[in-house]
Amino acid sequence: MNDCCNSGSGGVDLLVIGAGSAGFSAAITAAESGASVTLVGHGTIGGTCVNVGCVPSKAMIRAVEVLHSARAADRFDGISASASVSDWAAMVAQKQALVDELRGAKYIDVLPSYPNVTYIEGAARFQADGSVMVGDREIRAPKTIIATGSRPHVPALDGLDGVDWLDSTSALELGHLPESLMIMGGGYIGVELAQIFARAGSKVTIVTRRHLLPEAEPEISQALANSFAAEGITVMSGLSYTRVALSGGAVTLVAEKAGETLEISAEELLLTTGRVPNTGLLELERAGIKTDARGGIVVDEQMRASRDGVYAVGDVTGRDQFVYMAAYGAKIAARNAMENAGMTYDNALMPAVVFSDPQVASVGLTEAEATVQGLDTVVSVLPLAHVPRALAARDTRGLIKLVAEKASKRLLGGHILAPEGADSIQTVAMALRAQMTYEELGAMIFPYLTTVEGLKLAAQTFEKDVAKLSCCAG
Repeated sequence: MNDCCNSGSGGVDLLVIGAGSAGFSAAITAAESGASVTLVGHGTIGGTCVNVGCVPSKAMIRAVEVLHSARAADRFDGISASASVSDWAAMVAQKQALVDELRGAKYIDVLPSYPNVTYIEGAARFQADGSVMVGDREIRAPKTIIATGSRPHVPALDGLDGVDWLDSTSALELGHLPESLMIMGGGYIGVELAQIFARAGSKVTIVTRRHLLPEAEPEISQALANSFAAEGITVMSGLSYTRVALSGGAVTLVAEKAGETLEISAEELLLTTGRVPNTGLLELERAGIKTDARGGIVVDEQMRASRDGVYAVGDVTGRDQFVYMAAYGAKIAARNAMENAGMTYDNALMPAVVFSDPQVASVGLTEAEATVQGLDTVVSVLPLAHVPRALAARDTRGLIKLVAEKASKRLLGGHILAPEGADSIQTVAMALRAQMTYEELGAMIFPYLTTVEGLKLAAQTFEKDVAKLSCCAG
């Protein structure tokens, strides 16, 4: 990697601040158009996804799936199996080896392929005139893209500063498997990590102010909570936190629910109460770059910030915290900055996946969102007990919910809770893109004994009783 700096107007067309997935996407997009790019990284190159987010968590999720599969084998007559963690530290080391490999292959080793991208390391901070300082080096560029990502949110809670708590990063770096773990927060990060540790052998309790996956359809949130309970994961929702403290070698949370004071204790406390944008070191206010109440950079539909020539993409904007949306937004910003392309960011058909088991996958509007928009809706909810694939697997945990406009029958959204649900959601996204009706989806040919066939059955459920249909009946 080259480590140098262009100062003044020394040929830099674009400055990209942040060397994660969004920053790399912006830099590569601009470089491919012939632009001279300076890319500034601070911390470990590669950002959240490869280092402490998607890659390590999914590697660990896959590892503990083997444990669950063995324990659940007796759902088939005549089969018994068992599995256990023999060396937690070895699992963590294998995960880290994958992270290191992908960081090299997808980030460090990519840079030499783009000679017009200059990479430098250091914390960037804006000056009043829009230039940027990295250490004692000044960088001036006509266009700047900010892609500094986000970090775990730490709630303001009495006693927390006296507790050695974990976040999503340190939890996956633990050298030992805790006997018990309390997870504060029931969002997607908390859900995924809860199942990793529970399946590995920890006694896991999720504590949350609202309920599990509060942004999901209520039927899916409840069904997932039921699945977690069946695995021995305790979910305590609707809590009001009072304080935390160390007590007898354990962390104790004092909380209230419906006027009752509760005390919940565990060996370790893991905070998964959301993420906040990394804007604190940038000194954005000096350059007149506006942020929202949580520190996210305010952008318009073309990813432009409030200062002319400055764009922001990915988690630092405080929305759509998915790596593929960060990369998508970065390409738009780069093309708009370099080519004045006028491209707009559109998340209406953004698929979202939670890699729990069963998996949660959604795209389009929820029933509540459609109602807020004033749409008269009709919904179909199909339990997996009606899906032949689930019956053959003897695993009917989950459901499929489709939302449609009542008068036109046009599909508005799809939501899946299924062991293989993530691989089916793109079919719903394509159906929404084509503005299909549920009748059209229900009339399509789907391969038999697949999870995705459940979408056909769910579409037919709007007007038919699928329990009265023969196999493959159209």
